[in-house]
Amino acid sequence: MNLSGKRVLVFGSGKSGIGAADLLGQVGACPLIYDGNAEIDKEAVLHKTEHVKEIEIYAGELPGEVQKSLDLVVLSPGVPTDLPLVKSFYEQGLPVWGEVELAYRIGKGRVLAITGTNGKTTTTALLGKIMSDAEDSVFVVGNIGTPYTSKALEMKENSTTVAEISSFQLETIEKFAPEVSAILNITEDHLNRHHTMEEYIRVKELIVKNQTRENYCILNYEDEVLREFGKHIVPKTVYFSSARKLEEGIYLDGDQIILKTEKEEISVVRTGELKLLGTHNFENVMAAVAMAYYAGVPMESIRRSICEFTAVEHRIEYVTEKNGVVYYNDSKGTNPDAAIKGIQAMNRPTLLIGGGYDKGSSYDEWLNSFDGKVRYLVLIGQTKEKIRDAADRLGVCPCILCEDLEEAVKVCAEKANPGDAVLLSPACASWGQFDNYEQRGDMFKEYVKNLK
Repeated sequence: MNLSGKRVLVFGSGKSGIGAADLLGQVGACPLIYDGNAEIDKEAVLHKTEHVKEIEIYAGELPGEVQKSLDLVVLSPGVPTDLPLVKSFYEQGLPVWGEVELAYRIGKGRVLAITGTNGKTTTTALLGKIMSDAEDSVFVVGNIGTPYTSKALEMKENSTTVAEISSFQLETIEKFAPEVSAILNITEDHLNRHHTMEEYIRVKELIVKNQTRENYCILNYEDEVLREFGKHIVPKTVYFSSARKLEEGIYLDGDQIILKTEKEEISVVRTGELKLLGTHNFENVMAAVAMAYYAGVPMESIRRSICEFTAVEHRIEYVTEKNGVVYYNDSKGTNPDAAIKGIQAMNRPTLLIGGGYDKGSSYDEWLNSFDGKVRYLVLIGQTKEKIRDAADRLGVCPCILCEDLEEAVKVCAEKANPGDAVLLSPACASWGQFDNYEQRGDMFKEYVKNLK
């Protein structure tokens, strides 16, 4: 679609929406912004746009005559596709894209795309480093924090885009086609949005929708859903495994990561040479290595990059040690499965801060993973009673309910003994108390810093 002169409604006035509106303005389209919140400050929204100084902004209700005048709708990732208004766009016959589809249509070069319930950000950051060390024009975008739309016009034919793609973003792709894709794992998450696991799985698997036989998809062999999925897809399947040797693929063998192709067996790295800890991180490394290798990066360059890479902020991030107590920020543990990885990485008695926005998750598996490590579970947010009741039922550890994160940090500092760890790994989203998990992690670090 030639976007010049087209009236395009951007649904959502957050970071993604602003990025989409700016990009549309730069390619000659006529963007409009709509937000379902009638209370938004239209002037504040207008001031956030860099390249569009005059723009129609609608809040609450979208007038019928405006809807009829549209040529295209671009949805922000946070907008559910089953909203009545979105359904009416489809019924009207309007093309409905996500911001990823918009950026892909305008951007140039090739794309390497990563999805999965957990590990996306670490794998994307690691792959971004590998590619940036090996090539001149690399962009790391998507759910990792930099909107894809904000970089699309900078991309050239020889560019490589490394994109972290969420299930929300995959719902609205049309032609988006990565050269190499990866699905790291699929565990229960976002059921408040996708309603069933079957739908969540279907949306995650859309990442291969437009891939060809010349492309690759990297999949976790230890995820039963993905192991079966890999048998029936168009792109070439490459599995990774942390639990067994593979006839072909990349796997963990003791303390070594091995890549086995049709022609050779390559010793990639010993895990002791990496700065990342835990089996889940070794899986992230294997996925990134496989993606880079099949994207044409020499193994020697890959090896050098992965040995230099340090942990991502907010993912089992060391904060400080005070009075013999070590503090870790795992704010990115926004669901039970991610938070299991956080507690498994702890090697000392732990006071665990959990709770937050209720995404409809079950917490039993997370609580059962504590394995005697957790001395106190300190709970905040909408889910604190729900998690406490589950913990009491399972008899895993004492729980303390707090009003907010600041109080939780103070309680942990009072209860901790020298040699303990305090871990923020909430198993829940941050919404309701914080704008996002980054803000939650930053506030945790600030509260810890302010402890005497």
